[in-house]
Amino acid sequence: MTENEMEIELKEPLIPVEEYLAAGVHIGTQQKSKDMKKFIYRVRGDGLYILDIRETDDRIKTVARFLHQFDPARILVVTSRQYGQYPARKFAETIGGMAVTGRFIPGMLTNQHLNGYVEPEVLVVTDPIGDAQAVKEAVQSGVPIVALCDTNNMTTFVDLVIPTNNKGRKALSMIYYLLTREMLRLRGIATSLTAEDFETEL
Repeated sequence: MTENEMEIELKEPLIPVEEYLAAGVHIGTQQKSKDMKKFIYRVRGDGLYILDIRETDDRIKTVARFLHQFDPARILVVTSRQYGQYPARKFAETIGGMAVTGRFIPGMLTNQHLNGYVEPEVLVVTDPIGDAQAVKEAVQSGVPIVALCDTNNMTTFVDLVIPTNNKGRKALSMIYYLLTREMLRLRGIATSLTAEDFETEL
């Protein structure tokens, strides 16, 4: 692949920008952390920080390529967020990974005697704040961390950030859907799944 072809590929978004906007992927919080400043596009009149969709799109592709290097069975996705649970499980199920949704039992990554102890090669979290225990244990175990980060997140222990609204139902289903689709594409697998298939029932 020539550099020009690569540039064309990078500029080609995974989905039309309108679809990202409709899912509210770009809508941040009223706080911004210094870590997330580089992913922020602007601040809205009502004080909400808006994320740069191009960065999100680019990071989904980067994360998919990164995760593609690992044995899918050793990819662990963790989420305590209510709206993240169904899409995270669907993602893990589709790619052949592991999911821990709801409460993360302390010691799952560090205590070998614990029932439910797992040894992932990589951790994906929906929110570094809500999933702080999993992040802490991954750091202790030397496991790389991928995190969906909103404008208010600190990314100190995160190896790869996907800048996104990590609280909204549609935003979370869209991110997990695109990550799944992109990972399947790298394996040469076509999928008929849609973003709706990843959406939590209301």
